[in-house]
Amino acid sequence: MAESDAAAPAELTGALADRDYREAVVDLLAVVAYGELSAFERLVEDAKLAPTLEDKLALAQMAGAELAKVQPLIDRISKLGGDPFAAMAPFHEALDEFHAHTAPADWHEGLVKAFVGDSLARDFYREIAAFLDPDTRDLVVSSVVEGQHSAFAVDRLRQAIADDPPLGGRLALWGRRLMGEALIQAQRVAADRDALTALLVGGVDRPGLDLAALGRMFTRLTERHSERMAELGLDP
Repeated sequence: MAESDAAAPAELTGALADRDYREAVVDLLAVVAYGELSAFERLVEDAKLAPTLEDKLALAQMAGAELAKVQPLIDRISKLGGDPFAAMAPFHEALDEFHAHTAPADWHEGLVKAFVGDSLARDFYREIAAFLDPDTRDLVVSSVVEGQHSAFAVDRLRQAIADDPPLGGRLALWGRRLMGEALIQAQRVAADRDALTALLVGGVDRPGLDLAALGRMFTRLTERHSERMAELGLDP
């Protein structure tokens, strides 16, 4: 199991003293940690496609920033009595499959994926974070801050589309594909893990989402995707 069968560490109080809630938190922290580790790996790979040394250095620096977010998540999982690496293991398949299905063909597709695809995942985790205890919520929110990559991607993509307008049509199709794949991934991650599902639906002493609220959440995710596509000058 990702979490120890032992009782909660003595210093844990409130919601975190509840084993079921703690298991859900460990799951969420683990999927965010593995997502950040994957982002680091992809940024390193994307840097190989960079057309200039300036771009290569920018992505390398961003990759380092993503990697730096992993350790606080690992530390938090350990503090909650979990094994960080065992906790991340169940998410390898879903996230790796998503990245295999959405491997960019070139530099521009890689930038769209970083700006649009990764941001969708971050939005999803921020939505879930609303149902967490304050300390865990703050850690998750700080871990999914978009940082410099968004501004960098927008600048490079808008200039590329201005220089080559037909590129915009191809990237718009790519963005729509990313949206579909990301929503499937988000639903799969939540559905595959009973603890995360329980976190979303809540309990007697914790608010959660009914079916209508879940629908509104995915509507918000879709709307944010459309806003990002519009920021790039692309049709959602």
